[in-house]
Amino acid sequence: MSFWHDIAQPIIGLSPMDGVTDPAFRFIVARYGKPDVQFTEFINVDEICYGVDSAWHQLRYAEIERPVVAQIYGADPDKFYQVAQVICALGFDGIDINMGCPSRSVSARGCGAALIKTPILAREIIRAAQAGVKDWTSGQQVETIGLRSKVLEKVRSLSTPKTDPRAIPVSVKTRLGYDSVVIEDWVAVLLEERPEVISIHGRTLTQMYRGRADWAAIGRAAKLGRQTSTLILGNGDVESMSELIERVRETHVHGVLIGRGGLGNPWLFAQKQWAKAQFNDPSLSVGEQAGGGDMGGRWQVPLHQRFQVAVEHARYFESLGGASRFSSMRKHLGWYCKGFPGAAETRARMFQTTSSLEVERILVQAAHQPA
Repeated sequence: MSFWHDIAQPIIGLSPMDGVTDPAFRFIVARYGKPDVQFTEFINVDEICYGVDSAWHQLRYAEIERPVVAQIYGADPDKFYQVAQVICALGFDGIDINMGCPSRSVSARGCGAALIKTPILAREIIRAAQAGVKDWTSGQQVETIGLRSKVLEKVRSLSTPKTDPRAIPVSVKTRLGYDSVVIEDWVAVLLEERPEVISIHGRTLTQMYRGRADWAAIGRAAKLGRQTSTLILGNGDVESMSELIERVRETHVHGVLIGRGGLGNPWLFAQKQWAKAQFNDPSLSVGEQAGGGDMGGRWQVPLHQRFQVAVEHARYFESLGGASRFSSMRKHLGWYCKGFPGAAETRARMFQTTSSLEVERILVQAAHQPA
């Protein structure tokens, strides 16, 4: 059994988000919220095999993030076989295959949610990743699987010697369908390959992120999953622990991945024990539960603490080599700057910053504005 089955249910994790769940963001969320599990941004298997620096940057993680899962995408089973062994060698706790990204640039190449239309290929990809894990665990060396010397150098630079190679779980993140809801048929296909977890975003590819997530459909998939050893997680439009509890109760999923609800709000995950206590014993009064109530609200965190963490986040981003691409940090800074007097002006200034020093200076000024 993998780490997934060691987590007290409902599992409460940080959903993988492209352009968001980078190493700096995951570190901050782990430090101030500590979800049950975190995922990298989705990373292209071809870019990993070609040694593209931006892809390899996303394969960096800190021990505080564990359990941390590498999410990968692509359409070539052979590459998934190779990358699965790379991920094992780097010490990740799991591999997640993205079969849910709705981006046209991704789906046009037959990747992400487009795999819903090619179930045979989707199954081949899952099997390839599972085979890669199995072969690495059996003692196969990454030096023998045809990787470029540049890639092998990157593996050596980021990995630590493993005296006891362990099998890591393979999971899948997907959607309800391509242009219509076909989740029962689609999940039945995925379950044939026995992934450890299937996470389901409650929209189709063509919906992108429009409308509301269909949790009733997720619930139908969870019913199928309950007949197997595969865990089913739901995802979509959950922004508080109270909402999370409602979704788990109504759908019987094994857990929930929170995405946008955690933006600028890593403290949300600090309330997971409160949520688990309430879910497992609804008779408890609010005062008796860990945390004294649902503290999922973003604005219950003192303003000075939010500002301090925003500066810390910016500094850590720079420490990971982000000084030259600080513009990627700005959206995170904007998410911290909501719900206080002068927030709109402060947020606008955040989108012009080029360093953590500027961020600190602006936030010091914002902290001293009259209420």
